[in-house]
Amino acid sequence: MPKLRAKASKRTSVESEAILVAGREIVVSNPAKVLFPKPKYTKLDLVRYYLAVAEGALRGAGGRPNVLVRYPNGITGEFFYQKRVPESRPPWIDVVTLSFPSGRTAEEVVPRDAAALAWLANLACLELHPHPVRADDLDHPDELRVDLDPVPGVKWPQVREVARVARAALQDVGLTGWPKTSGSRGMHVIVRIERRWTFDEVRRAALALARDVERRAPAIATSKWWKEERHGVFVDYNQNAKDRTVASAYSVRPTPDARVSAPLGWDEVASAEPADFTLATMPKRFARVGDRHEGIDAAPGSLEGLLELSARHERDGQGDAPWPPHYKKQAGEPPRVQPSRARGAGAARGARAPKYPLIEIGRAKRKQDVVAGLKRWKARHPKAAKYLKPADVLVDSMRGRSSTWTRIRVNLQHVPPKLRPRQERLDPDEKTLSSWYGRVTSS
Repeated sequence: MPKLRAKASKRTSVESEAILVAGREIVVSNPAKVLFPKPKYTKLDLVRYYLAVAEGALRGAGGRPNVLVRYPNGITGEFFYQKRVPESRPPWIDVVTLSFPSGRTAEEVVPRDAAALAWLANLACLELHPHPVRADDLDHPDELRVDLDPVPGVKWPQVREVARVARAALQDVGLTGWPKTSGSRGMHVIVRIERRWTFDEVRRAALALARDVERRAPAIATSKWWKEERHGVFVDYNQNAKDRTVASAYSVRPTPDARVSAPLGWDEVASAEPADFTLATMPKRFARVGDRHEGIDAAPGSLEGLLELSARHERDGQGDAPWPPHYKKQAGEPPRVQPSRARGAGAARGARAPKYPLIEIGRAKRKQDVVAGLKRWKARHPKAAKYLKPADVLVDSMRGRSSTWTRIRVNLQHVPPKLRPRQERLDPDEKTLSSWYGRVTSS
């Protein structure tokens, strides 16, 4: 990785500032724009952050097509996903054309150097969301991603413990995991693999790993896809399906304190806290200890062990598991229906016998609006609300082609039957959302 050389920025006007990065000039528009209101971090702060950690950030996202996640009005405003690279861009910004399961195609950005990271930051791209493939081979991932997603109410120490279980499971099949905080509530374990397998095969290997982690630690880990069936920490195997992305190492996340996804050594996992790593603290850490994932590309591993485990699972009656909703129905996939909507064996013809007593509270474009609706529901039904466990509140981030909206449902399984409220009119109910092409994603 060439050493970053950046000259001091120069003011070009009140509304822009130019930074010279390795001979390339990046004009930062509206540099004083506040993106994080609480610490008052600006767009220029974001640009300088990515320049400070460029070597590590490029190790995670460089040379790969990236989805743009843009926050033009900061973390308190609306954000959107942008797969297609802006038409107005410098000639040195590299792109590659991707094909998606929907049949559509898009040219996506492939950052190659620190200047490209600065250019992305100027677009208010807080997060780097790379696909698990290199730009020179879009059909064979070189990365298996273990996404550890705690259900509501699960504390950070349990995430750490599941990460250690995942590490042991990987080691038993000859693979090396590289841990990092997600920058939110969870943790990612990144595994470099040989570029020999298709997306479907990598996902199948990830499913086998998720089930093995659940087998080793059934009280604290789960591989169940449907939220209403989960407990503890969900090992999200579907993050390895084609077209899925996660925030890569050093990505800045939209949290009030500007946390970042921090690469860790395994010796740090027991003591690391997500709040330790922010836009302000990570550059100092990087200057002091360097990139803890510096050796990640040295020895890509083989998926043969996990695929053998997958075949064994299938022989034992564990076939495929549900795919995300917007994917085509797959051969061997079980019925793609939530357990709460599944037909019971003894139900009358055409009737449903729900496994879980779920009701929907509301849906809105802004998460805070539907959370407010949940508070109003609890105020109307205080006797039922006091029986709810944190994991009984199901917050679904529904993502369309470019925007997101939020749905909240409540599982009444812990509420005595006589106290269970019936389904009410949604509050809020932004009916225009029904026309969106949405899919449920994990946070």
